[in-house]
Amino acid sequence: MCLMLGPPNVGKTLLLKRLNSCSSKGNFSDLEDAACTVSTVGTNLVNIVTGKKSEVVIRELGGCMAPIWSTYFKDCSAVLFVVDVSNRHQVSAACILLLEVLGNKMLASAPTLIVLNKCDMPNVMNRVEVESIFRLNDIVQRATQSVHVIECSARDGTGLVHIFQWIQQNAHV
Repeated sequence: MCLMLGPPNVGKTLLLKRLNSCSSKGNFSDLEDAACTVSTVGTNLVNIVTGKKSEVVIRELGGCMAPIWSTYFKDCSAVLFVVDVSNRHQVSAACILLLEVLGNKMLASAPTLIVLNKCDMPNVMNRVEVESIFRLNDIVQRATQSVHVIECSARDGTGLVHIFQWIQQNAHV
């Protein structure tokens, strides 16, 4: 199982819906209108089709559940950690949560994808700013697991295919 984590209101639910819709259609360029979403209180469980006869289960955990995320780490094979790059006030909290996730021994070998979401919004932090604030180079060098970063917009579809490819390569049933 793959976990999708991140602070509240970073776009995890829409990203999950987009990945589910696009993977089932096998088409990442013809997006439907973005569905309305509300903050997840609890979990969402979705199967993402990754091949003809294969799929990956992704469990989204609501951001407000951060204090109990670790109770879901046992069966986790990969982590998608979503950050809202349009919300400068939330970035430091996101960084602290990310460090807690990466430092958990149960996830020591779980590949982790940091998803810089909402890159289509006005006044977003660019990748260099995020890398500097998060000290991403230090995180990647010191993490026991492999850590990758992808910029995306769940709303307009930017980067979705790259996230899907990462899931295909790194998440196991």
